Amino acid sequence: MIIQALHEYYGRLKQNVDTNIPCFGFSREGIHFALVIDTSGNIIGVKDLRGKNGNRKIAKQLIVPTGGKKASGIRANFMWGNTGYVLGKDTKEHKDKRRPNKMFKAFKDFQHCLGDESRDEGMTAVLKFIDFWRPEEAEQLEYWEEMAGMNVVFQLDGERKYIHEHADIQERWTEYCKQDSSKYNAFCLVSGQKKPIARLHPSIKGVKDQQPTGASIVSFNLNAFCSYGKKQSYNAPVGEDIAFNYTTAINHLLRFESRQRVQIGDASTVFWAEGETPVEGFLKDILDPPKDSEGTKGNIRRFLEATREGKMPKDIEHTKSMKFYILGLSPNASRLAVRFWYASTVEEISRRIGQHFKDLRMIKHEKDPEYPGMWHLLHETAAQGKTKNISPLLAGTLMRSIITGAGYPLGLLTAALERIRADQKINYLRAALIKAYLVRNNRRRNPNRQEVISMSLNREEKNVGYRLGRLFSILEKAQRDAIPGANTTIKDRFYGSASATPAVVFPQLLRLTQHHIQKSDFGASIDKWIEEVVCDIKKFPPHLSLEEQGMFAIGYYHQKRDFYKKKEEKEE
Repeated sequence: MIIQALHEYYGRLKQNVDTNIPCFGFSREGIHFALVIDTSGNIIGVKDLRGKNGNRKIAKQLIVPTGGKKASGIRANFMWGNTGYVLGKDTKEHKDKRRPNKMFKAFKDFQHCLGDESRDEGMTAVLKFIDFWRPEEAEQLEYWEEMAGMNVVFQLDGERKYIHEHADIQERWTEYCKQDSSKYNAFCLVSGQKKPIARLHPSIKGVKDQQPTGASIVSFNLNAFCSYGKKQSYNAPVGEDIAFNYTTAINHLLRFESRQRVQIGDASTVFWAEGETPVEGFLKDILDPPKDSEGTKGNIRRFLEATREGKMPKDIEHTKSMKFYILGLSPNASRLAVRFWYASTVEEISRRIGQHFKDLRMIKHEKDPEYPGMWHLLHETAAQGKTKNISPLLAGTLMRSIITGAGYPLGLLTAALERIRADQKINYLRAALIKAYLVRNNRRRNPNRQEVISMSLNREEKNVGYRLGRLFSILEKAQRDAIPGANTTIKDRFYGSASATPAVVFPQLLRLTQHHIQKSDFGASIDKWIEEVVCDIKKFPPHLSLEEQGMFAIGYYHQKRDFYKKKEEKEE
């Protein structure tokens, strides 16, 4: 299903002239430098092709003749490669001192094999260059220290295009690929047709933390994986053309500047539809809004506002029946693991996203994001708020809950409560996260029960955890009123124990509060609030469950926001 969907997506990309997707036998690769030569093969100079991403220089993506999988062997590319092949020199310390010479000879022989009969001016210039080039001269080239070991292409002096882009050279390479096709024919699992089967599938690149040379989804490299005498990918027969199509499509989705990929934990996640739909462009900003974004605006905001209310925006209506796919890949040595795969429709995925934000809805400060991205939420579960401390498993399960409508993972509630106990910080995002968990999971357990956790303070809520959270907030306010400017409050010392074992802590806090009330100018109001909250608490429970601790946090947050709201109204 995954390969078939990607194969169909490649067909869609081919029909779009603006996409510039590689054809069979070609691939998009990162190229760092161009060697500028004249028609006699003399090197004129070196052109730096790299662009900038902040302070980091990144390779330029060019479509070049596809390179084979090298592993530890020697295999040259056609008309491009790293400096070890093209110039016979790099910066690596090889165990075999003759390896750079072998690499350069392999490159030289391969260019002659395909280009000796060519009359193309660029091809002839490249052959003259490699025939007279001496590897020891490489260190004298401009940019050598930065270029060593990087990928390079050739360019004729005075031309804008690169030599490998010449029509005659591309025709020769395409013909070579057809002649070099697999001799093993079998029924393809995707098309159902008998055709040449790919022995090795092209590498997939762009997955975070994978090997730089790429990895595969389909791969067999040990005798234990062989069956019925079939070796390597013949165990899972896929036609060479389809293997090229699906890997090219996924590499297109995984490219650095792609608008259809987002990093979720250790999973590089891509998404696409069977046809053109605005949701393809929205989803990245919905799940992972830019850090410098001032807020969700324009079409994305209208989309989210509509879906949160259970409606379908007009510009999405005509595409709602289209299939929509989400694929998460994570690195696993030389292979890729499918972290999650979800096939749905545009309408269903839109409704799932709308329900997610509806469950998150919570009273907030005007500067807080109304539609927080996944990373806004996940950072609140990580120690010190650092991305590296986010649990990959938690990120994956949260993503699955959002796109499938399943209950949020228990680990989400546990992580949020642990961070609150660790740093005594109960902000909008953590309160919204806890509320979303409780609302959704209660709804799934009791579909007919109309139990709702309100966005703001609910004085009628009888839940003991919620009431105790409100009470704790009132007691903290009493202390702040009595001791203005105090460096620490009861929240810093007692929040963890008060939310877990209230019977142990609250009697002591109530006695302490009587002293604070006597010193405060607002003692009568505090007394009234305490009485309002505790009137329905018959006794302090010895323990609160995790969900009750979640209600405690929401009650505390609601009561505190209500205090701030009154203060802001008074100031106005």
